[in-house]
Amino acid sequence: MSEAATATPTDERTPLDRLPLRAELRGKVPYGAPQLDVPVLLNVNENPYAPSDALVADVAAAVAEATRGLNRYPERDAVALREDLAAYLLRESGVALDASRVWAANGSNEVMLQLLQAFGGPGRRALGFAPTYSMYPDYCRDSHTRWVTEPRRDDFTIDVERAVGAIADQQPSVVLVASPNNPTGTALDAATVLALYEACVDACSLLVVDEAYAEFRRPGTPSALELLEGRPLLVVTRTMSKAFALAGARLGYLAADPAVVDALQLVRLPYHLSAVTQAVTRAALRHTDELQAEVAALRGARDELVAWLRARGHEVAETDANFALFGRFADRHAVWQGLLDRGVLVRETGPDGWLRVSVGTPAEMDAFRTALEEVTA
Repeated sequence: MSEAATATPTDERTPLDRLPLRAELRGKVPYGAPQLDVPVLLNVNENPYAPSDALVADVAAAVAEATRGLNRYPERDAVALREDLAAYLLRESGVALDASRVWAANGSNEVMLQLLQAFGGPGRRALGFAPTYSMYPDYCRDSHTRWVTEPRRDDFTIDVERAVGAIADQQPSVVLVASPNNPTGTALDAATVLALYEACVDACSLLVVDEAYAEFRRPGTPSALELLEGRPLLVVTRTMSKAFALAGARLGYLAADPAVVDALQLVRLPYHLSAVTQAVTRAALRHTDELQAEVAALRGARDELVAWLRARGHEVAETDANFALFGRFADRHAVWQGLLDRGVLVRETGPDGWLRVSVGTPAEMDAFRTALEEVTA
């Protein structure tokens, strides 16, 4: 045996700079909010209510049945799941779709990445409106798409005239806009979506409306799903992570023209949705009534939280989501740390001076209020 074959490596772990890593990934850190072991977790916009015993039992039975066939590849196009998702959207938004207009993947993260793999790429641009979801630039980087932004107004709404001008100037392949927006909670009205869409038609751009928090919107706030008919360049994305309390299951989906769905099947990995994921999601959809009751409770708790924060002199962005962006603090990190020291974890994100808090259970919100009053006293 040669000396090289028997040599013991001197490094326990190979540093990244010794690997042929892509240049744009050098010096980067993985995405991720802090996952700390504290009593009150209000930093990643999760649904605070665990699945009911009835849902757990239904999921367990569905997974057991799926397990019997795990020696076979899953149903590649997840048609039954997509039919169930279409039925849910009809119930939730009154918009009739069939499976050909719905697509599902492992979380809305994978849905977004697939959209940029299909419609972005080298030499192409995606346009967003900052501040917005912090993963959008990463999707663009990973698909070799250039990410460009236009600023929102001071109240975090979109300046329509400026946005339309940016679409005309930048000629993006994809326009990404979240409604409600993360981290601000700001929702779009129908007139804004329509104005953006018309500008996208002129630029031959795909308009993607990210509705991850749509079920939490206030009465009278529309869904972009209502505008889908006759608009082949409009895509609306959703997730099961928030309203359905399935963050751990990883299921996101979209509604769009069938041609968009066909395009995504060109870039999706083979058998990308496991049989277990499909079974869990379909089981959860059978419990829509109980889960939507929890969503209604969270909407009420959000409105109470916003009123409480404003009554104590804090500025709070208008929100249609299950969180609130509040401030403004001269040293937001000190406030964040003070809350953490009292066992409450919120998110230090968004423009400087602001913090974001997710809506939790009544006990969790009491703990947050007590901690914030102590920190800001």
